[in-house]
Amino acid sequence: MDRSLYEVDPELVEITLQDLERQQNFLTLIPSENYASIAVMQAQGSILANKYAEGYPAARYYNGCRFMDGVESLAIARAKKLFGVDHVNVQPHAGTQANMAAYHALLEPGDTILSLKLDHGGHLSHGLKQNFAGRYYNIVHYGVDPDTERIDTGAVAELAEQHHPKLIVVGATAYPRQFDFAEWRAIADSVKAYLLADIAHIAGLIAAKVHPDPAPYCDVITTTTHKTLRGPRGAMVMCREEFAEVIDRAVFPGLQGGPFMHSIAAKAVAFKEAMEPAFKEYQTRVVENARAMAESLKSNGLRPITGGTENHLMLIDLSTSYEKLSGRQAADHLEEAGIIVNKNTIPFDKRSAVTTSGLRLGTPMVTSRGMQDAEMRTIADLITETLEGRRDSEVKKRVKAKVLEFSHRFPVYENLRLLP
Repeated sequence: MDRSLYEVDPELVEITLQDLERQQNFLTLIPSENYASIAVMQAQGSILANKYAEGYPAARYYNGCRFMDGVESLAIARAKKLFGVDHVNVQPHAGTQANMAAYHALLEPGDTILSLKLDHGGHLSHGLKQNFAGRYYNIVHYGVDPDTERIDTGAVAELAEQHHPKLIVVGATAYPRQFDFAEWRAIADSVKAYLLADIAHIAGLIAAKVHPDPAPYCDVITTTTHKTLRGPRGAMVMCREEFAEVIDRAVFPGLQGGPFMHSIAAKAVAFKEAMEPAFKEYQTRVVENARAMAESLKSNGLRPITGGTENHLMLIDLSTSYEKLSGRQAADHLEEAGIIVNKNTIPFDKRSAVTTSGLRLGTPMVTSRGMQDAEMRTIADLITETLEGRRDSEVKKRVKAKVLEFSHRFPVYENLRLLP
């Protein structure tokens, strides 16, 4: 019982150390990932994992939960203060479970949901046919305008009037522009629909007030706690007081059993960190870095969808520069050169979601490492050099050497000690 991980499972230790080396020596531009702080990781790996705590503070199904109540109450209080909301449930394990809980609380099977198309930037849980949402609800999708590549809220209003959804979802996983939640509230009110904001990608930006705030306008807000929020992998549901009881019942006992108390403790730490002045500076820099990278890639001949970005991510249309290069191939070439991105469909993509015509890039992780505008321009140049010379292994070796030198100037977890 008291043996260390290094004694019990050296094989797993070796894999973990290898990934630490990968995180240090590669540049990661996946916008849905981030580096949690050492404090967050310490909480998530703590003894709080040992306690089963079904239920809610002061209403547990197990004895011995006095201190679990303290942990969860602390996380809830901090989240309410951070986002300015009436009620928070911090128990959902992931973003999809948070959306599932919201649907379960507000809808009946077969009710209509109006949400963004997956291939225009939406999420699986917004209505993919193979997902629970697509199986149990009637999904009507809105998309982006073919000319501007932005969401046309006038067209959304027309769809709402035509289909009278019970719930409208505003939010995305691959949309580089901001949302005017007041405008969405007006659309929802026009057809007496609930309004749900899925802010999984932009929660950190919203907490730092560098993106419009959904709290005054939305009935329910769902989010993950990693990504831009830079906490542990997990999620939460926020709502107006009138929906508190049905949301809580939907999470437990509706969809989940015992909460992960160690993860909730780590969420509490992340919320505390997000209240610090440095967090606002970080989020401001995330957006500035994304803008600088998008502009640099555009100057290098690559086309950003919508012409740029207003948040932490950008979509790059490869088809205009490299007709035969798919997103999947481009991502593989870049990984060989030490740069981690993800393939992504672009609006009106002619390729499948398996191959795609685009790349999705984001700046949360490189910003966490302390990089700024100049570094974004360098990274854009490295990406361009790799794609231009993708058939030449020597080019990729040369870029990887540059990435390694670059990475060492901006270390990851410099003070982390994994060895016993």
